[in-house]
Amino acid sequence: MAIILEVSTLIGMLVLVICVLVGVAFLTLLERKVLGYIQIRKGPNKVGLSGIPQPFADAIKLFTSESGMPVLSNFFLYYFSPVASLFLALLVWMVFPFLTNFISFNLGLLFFMSCMSMGVYSLMIAGWSSNSNYAMLGALRAVAQTISYEVSLTLILLSLVFLVEGYCLLDFIKYQESIWFMFLAFPLMLIWFSSCLAETNRTPFDFAEGESELVSGFNVEYGGGGFALIFLAEYASILFMSMLFSVLFLGGDVFSIMFFFKLVFMSFLFIWVRGTAPRFRYDKLMYLAWKSYLPVSLNFLLFYLGLKVFMFSFIT
Repeated sequence: MAIILEVSTLIGMLVLVICVLVGVAFLTLLERKVLGYIQIRKGPNKVGLSGIPQPFADAIKLFTSESGMPVLSNFFLYYFSPVASLFLALLVWMVFPFLTNFISFNLGLLFFMSCMSMGVYSLMIAGWSSNSNYAMLGALRAVAQTISYEVSLTLILLSLVFLVEGYCLLDFIKYQESIWFMFLAFPLMLIWFSSCLAETNRTPFDFAEGESELVSGFNVEYGGGGFALIFLAEYASILFMSMLFSVLFLGGDVFSIMFFFKLVFMSFLFIWVRGTAPRFRYDKLMYLAWKSYLPVSLNFLLFYLGLKVFMFSFIT
């Protein structure tokens, strides 16, 4: 019986990873189509019916093209950092709140924070091992930015954890049956969304890839398969952040079809922001994290803590 449970768990994990990778493929197509219409052009429409197989054509092109190898790079770290990046981006999906026989554990949010923090190392190693000044500068920017915004993300999570008194994502589904947390913590929701943009290195916070000064940032020396893995990791993180946003603030009933509409809408918002917002200035990005988001997150944290203490004392 135990062997059957283990095999079914492994099969479930494999199916989830495959679904995430297919979702990432079509998210890239959605992005190119939406950006095309924002800029009053068509987007991909030549491959197959309306360009639908375009992501798979791109994947075949990238994985079959020759990958350059910088002579002065640290080969082992240079080669394996994209693999580690994608592995962490897929591993964090194990906290997806299934009620079936799966890895949905009681400390899911702590696991998410751990995986998010580990993602910094793959960025840093990718930039350093390339032995390129552009890549190194891009990695330093990305690491500083990611660490800064993880602070506000952690404090917002703590505020919500005080409300539900648990780290399991299933608790968030249960507690939002009557009212979504979007209505209880609207400012925190806005801060969370903009922090997610910074955490995933997306416009207007894509300083790791500032084309005007850093060419392509920490991934400038990567081509072919290595670039494809970094690309997949970035979009898997965007999908995960959209999923987590829907669970934390928008009701989060994963067994309703509306949940997946919310997830797609949040992913669309990531793309919409990219198509409309200009890039921030780096010092303003840091000012926003430490002088704006940190005090607001701390104040809300103390407010919710006081609220829980007051309600507990009122009930008893």
